[in-house]
Amino acid sequence: MANSGNSASSRDVAFVLHPYTNLELHQSAGPQIITRGEGIYVEDEEGKKYIEGMAGLWCASLGFGEERLVKAAERQMRTLPFYHVFASKSHLPVIDLAEKLITMAPLPMSKIFFANSGSEATDSVVKLVWYYNNALGRPKKKKIISRQRAYHGVTVAAASMTGLPFNHRDFDLPIDRIIHADCPHYYRYGLPGESEQAFSERLAINLEKLIEDEGPDTVAAFIAEPVMGAGGVIVPPKGYFEAIQPILKKYDILFIADEVICGFGRTGNMFATETYNLQPDMITMAKALSAAYTPISAVMLNKQVADVVYENSGKIGSFGHGFTYSAHPMCAAVALETLCIYEEREIVSHVRSLMGYFQDGLQALAEHPLVGEARGVGLLGGIELVEDKDRKKNFAPSASVGASVAARCLEHGLVVRSLPGDIITLCPPLVILKAEVDMLLSRLRMALDESASFLGK
Repeated sequence: MANSGNSASSRDVAFVLHPYTNLELHQSAGPQIITRGEGIYVEDEEGKKYIEGMAGLWCASLGFGEERLVKAAERQMRTLPFYHVFASKSHLPVIDLAEKLITMAPLPMSKIFFANSGSEATDSVVKLVWYYNNALGRPKKKKIISRQRAYHGVTVAAASMTGLPFNHRDFDLPIDRIIHADCPHYYRYGLPGESEQAFSERLAINLEKLIEDEGPDTVAAFIAEPVMGAGGVIVPPKGYFEAIQPILKKYDILFIADEVICGFGRTGNMFATETYNLQPDMITMAKALSAAYTPISAVMLNKQVADVVYENSGKIGSFGHGFTYSAHPMCAAVALETLCIYEEREIVSHVRSLMGYFQDGLQALAEHPLVGEARGVGLLGGIELVEDKDRKKNFAPSASVGASVAARCLEHGLVVRSLPGDIITLCPPLVILKAEVDMLLSRLRMALDESASFLGK
């Protein structure tokens, strides 16, 4: 119980402000305390084991207890526990990591800027876009187009690009110069009788109109997750990026691919940029960059952008952006070891060997009376729960059906995430095995069956 003496639970309630939490409810309900992890499993303080069906927060790609990453961190802590990369200082881990990432890039890239989280990476992109256009003498070309239901982080600029109400409400967001285009969710926003291809073409027409209405000389960049994660695992409809990208080129608008969730094997390629044949000018990444063992993120810049940034810093005298812990040597060393593990263990091949099986199992859930749509790619999936399948009618938010299903999953030893709109998301560690996929989907189905019985479905 949250108020039982001097327990860990009571001390949590007394001292910890939890993100993405109903804080008032937490005061009485208290936390679930996780004490250890191994493989795809985590264990709570009572000794109950769970399949971590969300890889933590879309990030623990190699699962828990990977000894090579522990040793990489220890080696670096004993050698050089900290140094910075300000004012031309450097260290071997950052040099090696940057070089490795450039060789792995899904298309030619020039430079890597390091930060500590996905939010910091996408926030840095905003500043880079503004810096770039000022350097080119285009002081009006500053607006950044994101999309409804996008998720790009929670810092002021990143949260503004995020297109979810809870990230804006009562935070005085979004800031100006951030605008939002249509969400490319065919199931929810396609018109009656409209094909996926026609839906994509309509969204492209709407995007071009938005650019024209705003003024092409004021629109600087378009940012997109290849697959929208926290918005509900929304997979792009057929022809979407093929229709969007020529418009960006036409109006000289930079394209930023936010690979914070999708990068490093999740979609069956090292980057989702390859999966969807994207041609971005910048790519953001975090989460699986270090398999979540250390906080680190990165922004890849192509030569066009990097050259302008470098030249402008020469005119000004400095590139006035960066973080104390940018390219922290321990974090960089762990990230480098993570990338080596991906290659040595052929993680992408492993994902490819399982993803059809995983997606088939997910699609089988679409027949469930509570499921309106099952969707996903690679080892990433979501199911959208509805009250009426034929009309795609949502449950009333007050019914908390998604939260109830997630709670029943916990009872069966499975961690999932419930998102607004009663969407249950799955993002298991990439090292999951076929038998473990069966267990994951079986536990989810049991939770759905129990919830359907309770609701009289």
